[in-house]
Amino acid sequence: MSRLDSFIRRLTAQRDILNAIVELVDGREGPVLEFGLGNGRTYDHLREQFPGRRIIAFDREVRSYSSSTPPAENMVTGDISQSGQDFVGIGAALAHADIGTGHDDIDAITLTWLPQLMEGVLAPGGIAVSGLPLERDALEPLSLPPGIKEGRYFIYRRR
Repeated sequence: MSRLDSFIRRLTAQRDILNAIVELVDGREGPVLEFGLGNGRTYDHLREQFPGRRIIAFDREVRSYSSSTPPAENMVTGDISQSGQDFVGIGAALAHADIGTGHDDIDAITLTWLPQLMEGVLAPGGIAVSGLPLERDALEPLSLPPGIKEGRYFIYRRR
């Protein structure tokens, strides 16, 4: 499969999962956290799926399109492994992280802190969606929507 086809499948899987988990998140208290704002595509989609809910985005620096940039009070800049720690205990209804690089050595470092962070920011019953596996006892793996290849994306519920 070409890298372009792989990219399209990854983004399609991401969108389909975010659409599928809306009902799991609706009715839950707490903000939505977006780890890895990038150009703001996913943030923009989250705004459509969760209108009126506070969405806090994290990234090293703001590089998103102006129309897809959160207001200053909901934009956290800096190293996510450190800045995210300030939000442990916030009781998020949803935490989304698409910060994998596709480089095993770099992603291995991310996996030393991301699972703990995702567990820590979620309320009990909160949902985690990630492009990297989050192996934590407190995170129960959920089934992917039909048509999404296992291992391409991951969904969890905080126990």
